[in-house]
Amino acid sequence: MARPNEEVEALLQEYADLISITGGDAFKARAYEKAARAVGGYHEDVSRLDPKALQEIPHVGRSIAEKVEEYLRTGGVRVVEELRARIPAGVRQMTAIPGLGPKKAMMLFRDLGISSVDELVEAISAERLRGLRGFGERTEENILHGIAVMQQAGDRVHLNVAMDLAEEIVAELAAVSGCARCTYAGSLRRYRETIGDIDVLSAADDPRPLVETFTNLSYVDEVIASGDKKTSVRTTKGLQVDLRVVPLGAWGAALQYFTGSKAHNIRLRERAVRAGLKLSEYGLFDVGTGDLVVSQTEEEVYERLGLPWIPPPLREDRGEVEAALRGELPDLVAEGDLRGDLHTHTDLTDGVSSLDDMVAAAARLGHSYYAVTDHAPNLYMQRMSDDKMLAQREAVRALDGRHHRMRLLHGTELNIDPDGGVDWPEEFLAGFDLCVASVHSHFNQSAAEMTRRLVRACENPHVNIIGHPTGRLLGRRPAVDVDLDEVFRACARTGTAMEVNAAPDRLDLSDENILRARRHGVRFAVDSDAHSVVHLPYLRYGVGTAQRGWLTADEVINTWPLRTLRSFLRKGR
Repeated sequence: MARPNEEVEALLQEYADLISITGGDAFKARAYEKAARAVGGYHEDVSRLDPKALQEIPHVGRSIAEKVEEYLRTGGVRVVEELRARIPAGVRQMTAIPGLGPKKAMMLFRDLGISSVDELVEAISAERLRGLRGFGERTEENILHGIAVMQQAGDRVHLNVAMDLAEEIVAELAAVSGCARCTYAGSLRRYRETIGDIDVLSAADDPRPLVETFTNLSYVDEVIASGDKKTSVRTTKGLQVDLRVVPLGAWGAALQYFTGSKAHNIRLRERAVRAGLKLSEYGLFDVGTGDLVVSQTEEEVYERLGLPWIPPPLREDRGEVEAALRGELPDLVAEGDLRGDLHTHTDLTDGVSSLDDMVAAAARLGHSYYAVTDHAPNLYMQRMSDDKMLAQREAVRALDGRHHRMRLLHGTELNIDPDGGVDWPEEFLAGFDLCVASVHSHFNQSAAEMTRRLVRACENPHVNIIGHPTGRLLGRRPAVDVDLDEVFRACARTGTAMEVNAAPDRLDLSDENILRARRHGVRFAVDSDAHSVVHLPYLRYGVGTAQRGWLTADEVINTWPLRTLRSFLRKGR
């Protein structure tokens, strides 16, 4: 389930949006945005904090703490509900359209009476928006694309939300007497970037205790269907969870059946048919005699079909069966292969945890090296300066090797300007151990402009990694329009790594784009982009995405020993 911190974060962010929609104080809206981010990234469970302790969270003052306490006590906040009542629900939904935002949504409602997404689509079709200031043909195209992005997300949730819930359910069911095995399957086991529903698989002789426990979990809102083989519930957050119970002897076949994509499983069934066999969730059977051939483990199911075991993230029918037949399945990068994290932030800019806390937490994760990469000055809202960055460098050097001998790298996340330039002159950039460079603005440039912009950044001798390369935010902001193949060629030519950003709302590069980049010989960095100690473990989602992109450890620069990494970071200088 979502942490109470995340629920409060969503509430405070909604209040900030409502303030903006209703024309309220921009500074107040910004204050609530900062508080939302701080609460979401805070290491302690806010539901266990009293009002005084809440005010120890960065950017949370007395007034905000009182609202948080009111929400945790009552499930709502009066002032938020009052603002909600002033804005039609459809207009609030419009504010979530990538590329529109609160102010434009309110302008459309105020000037044209548009109060829903459907009405907005009709108005664009009738070209009614073109008389408004700031709305032209290109804006209409961007809004329609944003609507498509939002609708595509639908009721799906981010990978981490589904994973947290699934792991909690698995832990509860695994403790039930008579449960022999329990795990999650489906698209979650394949590490899809968003999840529509969760599949949980259990093995037991008697399914009734499992079904009873499952249907009575505290966060179950509705039992959709209940039976010995399959039970479906809807949680209080609207997510559907399906529990399937099979005999222990059928565990391997069931796990394979309920993990692979539809297309992957069709390929396996075709192989079974050609071999005179039938494959189901209960096992692999001889068609002629009906006898069970194998069923206990996934490995033996694949082996009997003439294949090695195929890792779950590859089971999408994207060439994995052919590669398996040729003996060419990649040895996928694993979380344990990562030696460090090369993109993280502290409270010097927009993080919420201190340098000391971030370094200590990274060391506890077992990293052998760790990079601090706070924002550079061209992202003006972060108020970075040369003196602040140099002071941080001294602090980083002082902490180097003090936590479990973990080595520290001092870097920065540069801003790629519209023309491809970055913050700071060359002599200042030379002082960093590494530089991540990312697009943070002007997302609507043409494909040609965006391509030139990213290629020029790759060609900068001090830029080592292109951060969250397409700029997408899942369900909120589409990827930039860019010729990625041209950018990938530039990366391979200049020795610039592409980031696989592990933040669950980014997962950027996506698995499809990783596959494209590999063909150009690009190297990659799997980074957390952590803004809090609680974000550092997000690396697991970046690794899952990297696996879906068929990456091996050799292709990921932060699996390399520090000496090898430092050589790469010099970029031929």
